[in-house]
Amino acid sequence: MYDVVIIGAGPTGASAALFTAKAGKKTLVIDNGKSVTKRAWIENHYGVAEITGQDLVETGKQQARKFGAEIVTATVTNVSKSDNGFKVETDQSEFEASHVIMATGMMADLAEKIGLTTKPGTEPRIKTILDVDAAGKTNIDGIWAAGTIAGVSMHTIITAGDGAKVAINLISELNGERYVDHDILKK
Repeated sequence: MYDVVIIGAGPTGASAALFTAKAGKKTLVIDNGKSVTKRAWIENHYGVAEITGQDLVETGKQQARKFGAEIVTATVTNVSKSDNGFKVETDQSEFEASHVIMATGMMADLAEKIGLTTKPGTEPRIKTILDVDAAGKTNIDGIWAAGTIAGVSMHTIITAGDGAKVAINLISELNGERYVDHDILKK
């Protein structure tokens, strides 16, 4: 049983996983390896002079793993309510989670299949996005969305930030108080 299953390990999903895992939440990231970021050349990501999208994605996944996030390669085929939260089914196995974060980038097929409310996209080439509130909550309690699928600009710096924001909101809800993650410089 996971506290959170994150669907997608691009900048949004890996960023969310970094925060949830670092906060001590049992985190699983399921990724199908089809992130459009992997095909990008990036020179506009704050703090990084230039990087391939592939390297950015791999670095994000390594950061999340450092704090205990598990990452599996599979395609999520369904998400349904269960006694303890949600059952997340993949083409290989299934997992249980209290919460789910949709970080599927441009892909809305799964969201539509499981009954999440969608609306027209606002970015060029993004046809469908999820209708979420300011915290990242969808119309199904316990399912959150972040990044491009949640309607933010698909620039990696923005989607990574949105993944962190939604993760912090989820952690705050689980903890029953506002969560803050500040590290102090080691001497």
